Amino acid sequence: MTVDGAVRADFSQLAAPLRRELLVHCYRMLGSMHDAEDLVQETYLRAWRSYDGFEGRSSLRTWLYRIATTVCLRAMENRGRRPLPVGLGAPGADPEERPIHDGETPWLEPLPDALLRREREDPAAIVSARQSVRLAFVAALQHLPPRQRAVLILRDVLQWRAVEVADLLGGSPAAVNSLLQRARATLGHLSPREDRVTEPTTAAERELLDRYVTAFEAKDIAGLVRLFASDAVWEMPPYTSWYRGPRDIGRHLALRCLATPGPVRLVPTAANGQPALAGYVAAGGSTFALTNLQVLSVTSTAITRITVFSDPRLFTAFGLPASVAAAQMNELATANGC
Repeated sequence: MTVDGAVRADFSQLAAPLRRELLVHCYRMLGSMHDAEDLVQETYLRAWRSYDGFEGRSSLRTWLYRIATTVCLRAMENRGRRPLPVGLGAPGADPEERPIHDGETPWLEPLPDALLRREREDPAAIVSARQSVRLAFVAALQHLPPRQRAVLILRDVLQWRAVEVADLLGGSPAAVNSLLQRARATLGHLSPREDRVTEPTTAAERELLDRYVTAFEAKDIAGLVRLFASDAVWEMPPYTSWYRGPRDIGRHLALRCLATPGPVRLVPTAANGQPALAGYVAAGGSTFALTNLQVLSVTSTAITRITVFSDPRLFTAFGLPASVAAAQMNELATANGC
């Protein structure tokens, strides 16, 4: 092997374990798992080409984060933010009206929880990673200008020092701190309180999810309505229509989601550090077809938000089969933790 070949092999061996966390970093920046995958690929290509000039003045991890952040900032120059329906600013829709479909908007995408799991990582770090990719937080990040977004992620999520961020962005530590202050102020108005986005770790929260699954599969609208908080939100990109409060959500479910004939099944999974449910509907014969992915925000007493994704491109990343034989639905649910 040539010296150049040995250098490239050394880079591949050292950099490979960092790919997953760099993907999560790019996802925070862009709000899209698919865009993040493309930009991580570009990051590794640029790093591979210039690795022989890497002088080790920082760790390889920091160096790769610098490249990934720069790649993301350049990509964001030509891309708009990725919203969720509630973030568009329009008032909640009338459940009696047909939902409005918008296939042109680049919507925020969910992130499989499997990408947040890293070997030999302490529990506190895992919890921190999950908090920093929750849908509401990533959606709020989309409201920040690119440099503010990068500064907030680097400083508050990755815990970089102001001087390190300034060196990356080409400014001063004072300018970085000013950007961080403005970003925090914006997020303070947009992000939910921490106690509204807790994980379903307690018995009460797990019981709440079980009750939701039972009621949904039974098409029990009254039972579902009782599980929602008074200000709960139901949204479903790529539809701009969204609903607030148990009454309107229940009416929407009765008229649309649960109005079709045939059984429905929910299979547990996880996204963005939150519980998620894959929705399967009877597809004729003896099979169920995957139609959506519901990502839930819950407290110990109520469901506060459900975001329903229906883009088939998103399902593959969660390892969910597109169709399942009816006889295998219980097996799939059990394998996914139900």
